[in-house]
Amino acid sequence: MAKLDLNRRPMPKQDPKERIKNFNEVALGYTPELAIAEAKRCLECKRPLCVKGCPVEIDIPGFIKLVAAGRFLDAVRLIKKKNTLPAICGRVCPQEVQCEKTCILNKKGAPIAIGRLERFVADYEAEVGKVTIPKIEKKTGKKVAVVGSGPAGLTVASDLIQLGHDVTIFEALHKPGGVLVYGIPEFRLPKRIVDREVDYIKKLGVRVVLNFVVGMTMTVDEILKEYDAVFIGSGAGLPWFMSIPGETLNGVYSANEYLTRTNLMKAYLFPEYDTPIKIGRRVAVIGGGNVAMDAARTALRLGADEVIVIYRRSRAEMPARVEEVENAEEEGVKFQFLTNPVRYISDDHNQLVAVECLRMRLGEPDASGRRRPIPIEGSEFVIPIDVCVVAIGNSPNPLIPKTTPGLETGKWGNIIIDEATGKTKKERVWAGGDVVTGAATVILAMGAGRIAARSIDEFLRTGKW
Repeated sequence: MAKLDLNRRPMPKQDPKERIKNFNEVALGYTPELAIAEAKRCLECKRPLCVKGCPVEIDIPGFIKLVAAGRFLDAVRLIKKKNTLPAICGRVCPQEVQCEKTCILNKKGAPIAIGRLERFVADYEAEVGKVTIPKIEKKTGKKVAVVGSGPAGLTVASDLIQLGHDVTIFEALHKPGGVLVYGIPEFRLPKRIVDREVDYIKKLGVRVVLNFVVGMTMTVDEILKEYDAVFIGSGAGLPWFMSIPGETLNGVYSANEYLTRTNLMKAYLFPEYDTPIKIGRRVAVIGGGNVAMDAARTALRLGADEVIVIYRRSRAEMPARVEEVENAEEEGVKFQFLTNPVRYISDDHNQLVAVECLRMRLGEPDASGRRRPIPIEGSEFVIPIDVCVVAIGNSPNPLIPKTTPGLETGKWGNIIIDEATGKTKKERVWAGGDVVTGAATVILAMGAGRIAARSIDEFLRTGKW
């Protein structure tokens, strides 16, 4: 048996001292030599567990074998049979808890860098200009409307157009991509990459209509008069707050607003784009997920002198990707663990000047499986700040459920579906992604889109609901 190669090839990155001065992509990508060396570590398992860990069922051993042989274009074409957004997934998907977690080499602490290889071949294809359009099935004459151009909607559209159905995406914002463009910073997912992937889906034949707010411009019922099926993938754009005193002060943002102003409205390119956003000197970010890391690292790049992440549990319970936490630490973000805000403090002009917090201790695990944070009485203390970004989660916007009779929603406004098919309680309407689950990952939204696309295709061919 060949000796195991546990030398997982690191990803070249911008130096932390340099990257906090710009919004350029932090991770620089593999060279061909690094990609081949990493791919050759694959054990070519007879029963590859990595595929089971992939929500969109990519033939991972197959594409890695092609990379190892230097057949990069064949590798990306194999991936695209299952995933039309490889350059995006290679950058932002949490492979460490999905495909890489189930890699046999993970038992030795050195799983194959599946995401980095996926990103490499997708970027290689674009760089050499040899993007190929797959064969489109004979037209069926059926029409599908997709609400939202985020990862779930793009996946549904891509799958259904290739099966011969006509597909139109209706997007509320002025740019397609959903959370990929408004929620994820340029330094983690450049807009040109999203544009490139969306352009590929347009080349497949999908029509994209922008500035179209379903529920206002037209209702779902009105769309159903023109289309045979509707998929709702409108995401989770309604931010949560903590319901503590002072949340309306100047300087308190939801992460949704803060990142949208910076990412989609390009506040980071001032004065070329004069989008107003407060540049804090001392910025606090509430939360411990990827969105909190994105907001904290964005604040540094906008010019903050100090950024503090306030999280009510310990580091071990943080839901953010390990590499995103490490990147934040490298860049100088500070962490205040076992801490929970209780009120915001203002000056005489309604401007935020501080946040009062409580120390916490960890109790027994709660429903999430993480230990429950419990306040320590009398432990109040004050942190001086002038901007606070609240990144504790989002719910779906209630507009579509409110204007669509027959849709069933859950406690948090999420649309209820049959998980095996993506069907809602309303005939000819499917849903998937964050509008169903609440804020989750790109790849899980894509997996939900794939499930719905299969069900929609079956319905369009058989007429059976």
